[in-house]
Amino acid sequence: MSKRNRPAVGTLIYFLGALALGFYFTFAAVQGDYGVLKRSGIEAEGRVLAQELQLLQAEVSRMENLTMRLSDKYLDLDLLDQQARDVLGLIRTDEIVIR
Repeated sequence: MSKRNRPAVGTLIYFLGALALGFYFTFAAVQGDYGVLKRSGIEAEGRVLAQELQLLQAEVSRMENLTMRLSDKYLDLDLLDQQARDVLGLIRTDEIVIR
C-alpha cells in the first residue's frame, strides 16, 4: 500500500481563513470608517474649516470694531455720517448726486 502525502483539509481551511482575515483587516485599515483614506480626508476638511474660521474671526472683529465705534462710549462721527448716508440715503446740500 502506498501512502499519499497530501495536506489535510483542516490545515488548508485554517490558512485560507487566516488569509481572508488578513485581507479584511488590511482593507479596513485603508478604506474603513477609521482608515487611512478617511483620516486624510478629515484632516483636509479640518484645514479648510480652520481657514474659514480665521476669515470669520476677522469679520467678527471688524464688526465688533464698527459696533464699538457707534456705541455711546465712543462715537465716531465719520462712521455715523457714512452709515446715515448708506442706510437713510441722506446727502448734504453741497453734494451732487449722479445716477
